[in-house]
Amino acid sequence: MESPELNKDNIPQHIAIIMDGNGRWAKGHGKPRIFGHKSAIKAVREATEGGAEIGVKNITLYAFSTENWRRPRLEVKALMELLVSSLTKELETLTKNNIRLLTIGNQSDLPKSCQKSLQKTVEATKNNTRMNLILALSYSSRWEIVQAIKNIIVDAKQNKIDENQFDAAMFESYLTTAGIPDPELIIRTSGEQRISNFLLWQAAYSEFCFLEKKWPDFNRQDLKQAIYDYQNRERRFGKTSEQL
Repeated sequence: MESPELNKDNIPQHIAIIMDGNGRWAKGHGKPRIFGHKSAIKAVREATEGGAEIGVKNITLYAFSTENWRRPRLEVKALMELLVSSLTKELETLTKNNIRLLTIGNQSDLPKSCQKSLQKTVEATKNNTRMNLILALSYSSRWEIVQAIKNIIVDAKQNKIDENQFDAAMFESYLTTAGIPDPELIIRTSGEQRISNFLLWQAAYSEFCFLEKKWPDFNRQDLKQAIYDYQNRERRFGKTSEQL
């Protein structure tokens, strides 16, 4: 497939990806589900390095949702172990590419070994400036919104915020994505067409790209094509075409 020519003046500053299809990909290859998760690491590298090369400033990967804790215990255990080993192995790649690692989600639910590896990688890459790679781990948007409301209530009781000045911007400051621009583009692989409790507030005006390809087969060409499709859409934000 010929590589599309991108408009360098219209590169989305934040792309979020729902990495779906690892288990079905593995089943199609006659392998256990964890084989699919291990094979997906290459796709993560393709998306990360490809995004940095194109000029994307933020990529969020939906790596593990709060609902994923309901999966078989052995699969969850293997996923957590894979996360630890991957962070250790990919630190050099992140550093080489000047990429900063950030995380969103309920990190306290993760095993201590995962928390330690995450903290180590986040700290080691904190001064990198080319792009933010944001891992959504033990994350769900409903959890995030409920947590934000709880914190708002606490601050309101302590008179730290004025209800008369409260607005959407202030609410966003309580989300785990505070300081990160909303995603202009959300990509989901494997043919499923739903948002799965991911960035519900932040996705208010996101463009969506649903790919039939399963996540382990995703590559930087797919990322580039998704951006090209995004660039050829008209984003009206409630206005008419004539107003733009």
